[in-house]
Amino acid sequence: MGIRAVACAAVAAAVLGAAAAPETASATTPSATTPPPSAALPVPFGFASGIALEALNPGGSAPGTNNFSCVPSAAHPDPVVLVHGTAANRQTNWAVLAPVLANEGYCVFALTFGNRADLPWPLSAAGGLAPLPESAQQLSDFVDDVLEATGASTVDLVGHSQGTTVSGYYARFLGGDDKVSKIVSIAPLWNGSEVGPPKGVGGPDFDNASFVSELRDAGVYADSVEYANIVTRYDQVVVPYTSGILAASNASNIVVQDGCEQDRSDHIAVVASQRTAALTLEALDPSTTREIPCDRVLPIIG
Repeated sequence: MGIRAVACAAVAAAVLGAAAAPETASATTPSATTPPPSAALPVPFGFASGIALEALNPGGSAPGTNNFSCVPSAAHPDPVVLVHGTAANRQTNWAVLAPVLANEGYCVFALTFGNRADLPWPLSAAGGLAPLPESAQQLSDFVDDVLEATGASTVDLVGHSQGTTVSGYYARFLGGDDKVSKIVSIAPLWNGSEVGPPKGVGGPDFDNASFVSELRDAGVYADSVEYANIVTRYDQVVVPYTSGILAASNASNIVVQDGCEQDRSDHIAVVASQRTAALTLEALDPSTTREIPCDRVLPIIG
């Protein structure tokens, strides 16, 4: 995921400058909360908005997330847990989808996993850098916290990039199939990627190649979970982009550009566009028909 990390660093440098800030909160503690919205939250479409959030509130939570007193509604009984990608965190990855989901009435939660909380900020802000089995266990613990706090019996997961693999592994091998109803995967790489060593996710310091192979060899999908894969033809990290397409009776596969050629979302921009937001909402609640927008989206910046 080197391309993503470099791109994030470039955007961060432009937005943050050389600002210093205090250390981040613990990756999974429920204490870092945001109050429930009293009115519709603004939605700043574009990936750079998440970098700005982290700059203004280091180690915080994206608007609309991590209110552990949230009571799920009858319309949306499953809380949504957001699972970020490599080098991202619970703010930088979810500045768009977090308020979108909260505005729809979901209880929304997000964790930062695989980061070095012992390092000073901004180094501590980069998540998804630990061995993936450790990250999957962090997700498992966080889901348990969410279920206990909300009283819900299951959650829905929305993952991006590495977060899709972590979510899939949790559901397949760590008992998540009993605690997860739906998994929406944005830019997944079920069949690995031709970009970067080793083939798949992560880098040479992480034992991630076997992690991906184990998931793929056992079968990516858990029978009791519903899956939706959202991919983009212009993904420069998941190569080929069709690695994220995997047919099954309990899975749907969506190519962002089908019916919208002007959307040039790449691996980064795809998680922060209006079209992806609408597709995600539709995947979480297929009973509600909604208009799927088609706008011009540029790589990285959206």
